[in-house]
Amino acid sequence: MKHILPRLAAALTAGTMLLGLGASLPAAAADPPDGYHDDWLHVENGKIVDMDGHEVWMTGVNWFGYNVGSQIFDGAWSVNVHDCLKLISDHGFNLLRVPMSTQILLQWKNREPDPMIKLNEHSNPELTVEGIPGGTPMYSFDIWNQVVAWCREEGIKIMMDVHSASTNAAGHQYPLWYDENYSTDDWLEALSWFAAYYKDDDTIIAIDLKNEPHGKPEEGKFAKWDDSTDENNWKYAAERGAMACLEQNPNLLIMVEGTECYPDFSRGADWTTPLVDYAHYDEPSKVFGAWWGGNLRGVKDHPVDIGEYTKQIVYSPHDYGPEVHNQSWFYLTDDTKTFDRQSLLDDYWYDSWAYLVEEGRYPLLMGEWGGWVDEAHDKTGENRHWLQEIRDYMIDMHIHHTFWCFNENSSDTGGLVYDNFGKWDDVKYEFIKPALWQTEDGRFISLDHQIPIGQNGISLTEYYSGAPAPTTPTETTAPTDPADTTEATDPTAPLPTFTDPTDEYGAVVYGDVDETGIVDILDVIAVNKSLLGGLTLSDQGKANADVDHNKSVDTTDALNILKAVVKLVTLPVKS
Repeated sequence: MKHILPRLAAALTAGTMLLGLGASLPAAAADPPDGYHDDWLHVENGKIVDMDGHEVWMTGVNWFGYNVGSQIFDGAWSVNVHDCLKLISDHGFNLLRVPMSTQILLQWKNREPDPMIKLNEHSNPELTVEGIPGGTPMYSFDIWNQVVAWCREEGIKIMMDVHSASTNAAGHQYPLWYDENYSTDDWLEALSWFAAYYKDDDTIIAIDLKNEPHGKPEEGKFAKWDDSTDENNWKYAAERGAMACLEQNPNLLIMVEGTECYPDFSRGADWTTPLVDYAHYDEPSKVFGAWWGGNLRGVKDHPVDIGEYTKQIVYSPHDYGPEVHNQSWFYLTDDTKTFDRQSLLDDYWYDSWAYLVEEGRYPLLMGEWGGWVDEAHDKTGENRHWLQEIRDYMIDMHIHHTFWCFNENSSDTGGLVYDNFGKWDDVKYEFIKPALWQTEDGRFISLDHQIPIGQNGISLTEYYSGAPAPTTPTETTAPTDPADTTEATDPTAPLPTFTDPTDEYGAVVYGDVDETGIVDILDVIAVNKSLLGGLTLSDQGKANADVDHNKSVDTTDALNILKAVVKLVTLPVKS
């Protein structure tokens, strides 16, 4: 029971979080120790490994919306969010990068009201207060915590990305991690709060400190990389941001992206030298340019150093193909030449970011890569060519990655779905699938030691043991643990079945606390909310909640209903 009991206790606490009613349940329910602490990752010898030193491969996808003002994933205005998460897990993506903003994190921290929320309440009844089609949307933070619970259920790990300071569809275009509305201190506060809130839940396995720091010296606002304490020094800010997170949860992976520019100091350039186009002159620019967030040249001279916590740092460039922008290394203006892996390495990849993994210095996670594959957008086929080159390079070098993106409404790349998020793009998926972590026989590998990824996946324990992970640990596989003293019976055994055909409340449907006709996580939430004074159950609801038939509704009932939801017990049936 080493894994099962703590996980159930933490899941019960998560049910309370969904309602935003505080961090704790009554003491009796808090007795079991933490439950989601076996999947944390760290860096050893240039590799990302689990707690046992086994190398993992994070191969995921982006899904945006929280950063642009929707207060939820884009597409929730049309389709069922839970179904989409199942679609993602069933297709083998083991990590979900979720763009957010400093603004929404502080809104949640301070329990400020939603400015709006783009939710189709008929398509997403689970995300309404009443749990019915057309109901009232839950608060966005409560919805987010339901998403976290669903990701856990599907075996998906989450990486939160601070995509912008202010919530705005164009917020990512601002070059820095602060703007006129939110300061560096605000950003640090948001990071610290988020890391602390989920410190006991390894579903949230990583934080990307800031999406695509960029800007050119001549533009006034730009991110630089050196050993100064200047406000716009991204390396200094990243160290502060990393510590804001790791002081709360030292187990998080911290993604540090690059910048746009880096001076060629060997030619006399410095941070005042403009990145100008010398295409019409005899000499190249004295400043090395890159994709936004893609320039990690500074790491060679000034690596992020946060002492013992440096083992949690992963560098994370972004890279795109010619359909996003015609960079010089694509040679699209030269009819006699095209690019290939070697030319990409020689002209851009190696010195910008690939040297870090080629030389075994640090692991890399390609936070964004993607683009069109259809002929209407990619008329020359060069974007498909680039996708194949970077995909195969990441496979060969075991570079972690999160594809951009699930959304169909990314104007310069498209997504994995189309037709208002209703259909899956099989053609694009075929480009990505070889770069997903999977066994030789095509089973996808989870980053969770116990929970497989999707319908065709296996857990991390299964992968490294070569055998299925036990769902019910035995005495020989589960050492004595303090958690075992909290449950004397077999957790898979059914609760007592009561055969008394009469009850003062009438017909009883055990577990159906909200009286919807089904037993699900919302019933657990209803019990927790009633215990905390946020909900008054009807007499019928109380009878349905009293699954141990002791004439009271308490945290034991909530725990047993949760066990039934995850199919560890069978609730009693009233005859």
